[in-house]
Amino acid sequence: MHKFDPSAKGVYLITVTPFTDSGALDLASTDRMVDFCLERGVTGLTILGIMGEATKLTAEEAKAFTRQVVRRVGGRVPVICGVSSPGFAAMGELTREVMGIGASGVMVAPPSTVRTDDQIAGYFDMVNETLGAVPWCLQDHPVSTTVQMSPAVILRILKSSPNCVMLKHEDWPGLAKLSAIRAASDRGEVKRVSILTGNGGGLFLPEELSRGADGAMTGFAWPEMMVDVVAAHARGDVERAHDLFDAYLPLARYEQQAGIGLAVRKHLLHQRGAIASAFARRPAPKLSPQDVADIERLVRRQEKRLSQLG
Repeated sequence: MHKFDPSAKGVYLITVTPFTDSGALDLASTDRMVDFCLERGVTGLTILGIMGEATKLTAEEAKAFTRQVVRRVGGRVPVICGVSSPGFAAMGELTREVMGIGASGVMVAPPSTVRTDDQIAGYFDMVNETLGAVPWCLQDHPVSTTVQMSPAVILRILKSSPNCVMLKHEDWPGLAKLSAIRAASDRGEVKRVSILTGNGGGLFLPEELSRGADGAMTGFAWPEMMVDVVAAHARGDVERAHDLFDAYLPLARYEQQAGIGLAVRKHLLHQRGAIASAFARRPAPKLSPQDVADIERLVRRQEKRLSQLG
């Protein structure tokens, strides 16, 4: 079994949250989604994230969804839960709930209220006090948090956080940052942690792997793309990794459009049979007929290119 610790690697897929056409939480479809992901070789699941519409769930729904995912996974891969919150009472409560249900660890991003390096580091000192012995992932996603964490402050956090086992790197541009953090651990200046990358459905995944990333933690309606790219890179077939990535890139790019990205992903997952409905809770985008036509064309072209690659 894969473990959520500094040796974690592969693909920790950021999942959507399935709803019925009426907007209710769909636990039966949750089972279908988990099976879909595991059948495609993911090594972990990350739930209650931004693309999982976590902010649109009630506290009881978040617990019910976590319980269903953990139960369906059955210990086959780690399940990581997003618990980011400006307040530590809420973070601590949700962490206790999900860990009690059987989650493997949690993920925390800084709130938009911290700005200086000292403020950021001080915030994560309080995260350590709140989480205690729970293994956790540091999420660096300036696009959503508006918080810029330099390599120096990330290294500072890692040095003071014995239970931080992973960095979710999704700064953009961020290849130089990734290289600097990995080089610091290679020199023994800081403990080695797993680095999984996000960056818009893995839009820079091959380059990030070459810079020292251990895999991906992001979402895409074709999780097997990330699984196969990471596997090819790990066995030293870098050109194959790039060829596979290139085949999926147009659709991955389309799925990352601001505003409609979630609608595109849920539409595709519905088309692939992973979820019963493409419904997203308000506020939510809707696809136009032209959007659907674009998607259908991109899927056809992707299938053609994959067939050529064998």
